[in-house]
Amino acid sequence: MRQLGFYFDQSRCIGCYTCSVACKDWHDIDAEPVNWRQVKIIERGTFPTPFVAYLSISCNHCENPPCIRVCPEKAISKRDTDGIVVVDQKKCLGNEACEMHCLKACPWNCPQFSIESNAKMQKCNFCVDRLEQGQNPICVEACPMYALDFGPLDELMEKYGNTVEAEGFEYKDKFKPSIIFKPKT
Repeated sequence: MRQLGFYFDQSRCIGCYTCSVACKDWHDIDAEPVNWRQVKIIERGTFPTPFVAYLSISCNHCENPPCIRVCPEKAISKRDTDGIVVVDQKKCLGNEACEMHCLKACPWNCPQFSIESNAKMQKCNFCVDRLEQGQNPICVEACPMYALDFGPLDELMEKYGNTVEAEGFEYKDKFKPSIIFKPKT
């Protein structure tokens, strides 16, 4: 199996949210509260030396996903061909019946639930529909700063190195998230 992953160049991201908006538009997701791709603002320091960085993150399609292990209905699985973690919403018990075990298990809060009663878990699916057509995930395609890339994780590491932490992101070796970074320093 070739594990697909994301690359994020934090030094290029300007926090424009284009990746997040494009994701919502492509997947027809309402404005709030679900965000399959989230952009987080990291601020520290004070004048005259403030520090601001952005972190664009979605499901990390981990090598060892914690969400799969805790799902009581086995509604979450990992594809053998490319390592993409997918959700079968027909099997999902919903936010009230299962108490959102998958969300609690994910250190990066990637599983998402809308606010309506019995909402099913949803998350980044790596734009499987686009991949099957030979296209990039919509977040990668939309980024005006070319801060996102994707591909087989080993090829991304060859191209960009193997840095697995960035401002606002803590790598968890136990789960092995499929993402590498160029952090902002």
